[in-house]
Amino acid sequence: MFEWLIHTLQKYPEIAVMLTLMIGYGIGKIHIKGFTLGTVTGVLLAGIAIGTYHIPIPDGSKAIFFLFFLFCTGYGIGPQFFQALKKDGMPIAAFSFIVCVFSLMLCWGISTLLRFEVGTAAGFMSGANTCSAIIGVASNSIKDLNISQVEKDRFLDQIPVAYAVTYIFGTAGTSWFLSVIGPWFMSGSRAKLIEETKKLEAELAETSNEEEEGGINNAYDQVSFRAYLLSKESVGDGTSVSGLEDILKSNSRILWVLRVRREGKLTPVSPDFILRPGDIVAVGGQRVAAIGADPLLGKEVADVELLTFPVQDVTVYIRNKQVLGHHIRHLSANPVFRGISIRKLTRAGIEIPLSPLTTFVKGDVLELVGIQEDIDRAIAYLGFKEKTGVETDIVYLAGGIVVGTLVGALSFHIGKVPIELSTSGGSLIAGLFFGWLRSARPTFGFIPPSSQWVLTKLGLHVFIAIVGLTSSEGFLTGLRQEGITLFLAGIVLSLTPMVLALFLSKYVFKFHPAVGLGACAGAHDESAPLLAVQDALNSKVPALGYTVAYAVANITLTTSGVIIVLLMSHGR
Repeated sequence: MFEWLIHTLQKYPEIAVMLTLMIGYGIGKIHIKGFTLGTVTGVLLAGIAIGTYHIPIPDGSKAIFFLFFLFCTGYGIGPQFFQALKKDGMPIAAFSFIVCVFSLMLCWGISTLLRFEVGTAAGFMSGANTCSAIIGVASNSIKDLNISQVEKDRFLDQIPVAYAVTYIFGTAGTSWFLSVIGPWFMSGSRAKLIEETKKLEAELAETSNEEEEGGINNAYDQVSFRAYLLSKESVGDGTSVSGLEDILKSNSRILWVLRVRREGKLTPVSPDFILRPGDIVAVGGQRVAAIGADPLLGKEVADVELLTFPVQDVTVYIRNKQVLGHHIRHLSANPVFRGISIRKLTRAGIEIPLSPLTTFVKGDVLELVGIQEDIDRAIAYLGFKEKTGVETDIVYLAGGIVVGTLVGALSFHIGKVPIELSTSGGSLIAGLFFGWLRSARPTFGFIPPSSQWVLTKLGLHVFIAIVGLTSSEGFLTGLRQEGITLFLAGIVLSLTPMVLALFLSKYVFKFHPAVGLGACAGAHDESAPLLAVQDALNSKVPALGYTVAYAVANITLTTSGVIIVLLMSHGR
């Protein structure tokens, strides 16, 4: 039976690839006391194990999946990357770039000192910085070197060895370092930094409401609808709906009067409608504004019928230049936004804390809640309703990859050194440009978030699976030869740039400690340290520093895959 299975895998290698994905992804998702191997490492190790049975894989197949991964990665972070090149994002962009360049130079220095070969240095850079894209970019660069095929094969086999040995600490080690050592370095203790972070949250929210503390949990709904029995203290002998809303606004509570019950009957309302004591009003808005509003409105009551009305929940892509660069409070004060509440703000796939002082940047996506008439008015002002459905613009996707790979295939010489962006580098840059173009001209080029997830995850993991299947023999040999040396070197390459990042964040760029830790996580090109820091601080504030740093690091580190190969091969 076993021999039949091996023979079948050798005859139909596509089955071996799927089997590798199934086993590796499953292993990588297992959590043991908070530790997880990671799906990329899991797939790589599964591929190496199955590859010991000599599974033949067509040479060009992995390149196709890797191009999908790179293009969709660039497409997703394009708007944030180009935003980082503008004034507001430059400090964090510069910070991230410095950390990544330092990491590249440190990798080159360690690799030269320990006499690593080209492939080992590339895998070392990839694993220690948890940037899987370096594997593919460096592999393509090695294939273009003017060396024998035997040397190319040896270098290519070295990459997964160095990656697997250094990746685990690159993820788990830096997560521990930034969440445990980071708060101590930035503020003296974790408790002190938590206190400083809460102060920042209070400043941003312009309130210290204790119930807001739960806002970091996914189950916490930012939008609330409540009913109040109006008192004489709240409306006197009578005041208009807009007048009551202005009173609430002057008390830093932006709430909208949506429905009214008078003498047992539901009554249509408008901004000019006069409210009286004894009316029951349904108000809606941000949850923090509704909490504790009793002194301003009256006793809260449970009026199910009054609160039973249809509201829309839509996702809106911000495009209006009059909104970009401004705070949420400016938007909330705009009459066009009356009746609308914000449930969520995401930037490059990361949820950003909601507060009156949160600033909108290009590429931000808002989840809005309100009645249809108000929602339609807000959408027309903000930008456009994010297209729903599952249909991907294949022409845009494939055309972008074609343009990128053609540009990447161009080469030129600096002296006697040939320089080529490579098809993988070209695909990544094309993804950035086409992602930005989509945000600027949203009428075409739609790639649903679900499609982006599939193409990036499947593209990367199929590529890694094939790398494992084709590098099994060389991996085991290399692991025996350089395992402990690589592991210790990986610790140095993972942590030293993070030490520099903490120093730069605190003493040079002078970021807020919590925002700085988020930027450190972004500069490491990995979401695991961000989640660890957010969990340690019980706050989403670190995400404010993460997105721009991540966008810059993703591009810089991926490009370093080409540079480290050129540096190491030139010194041979």
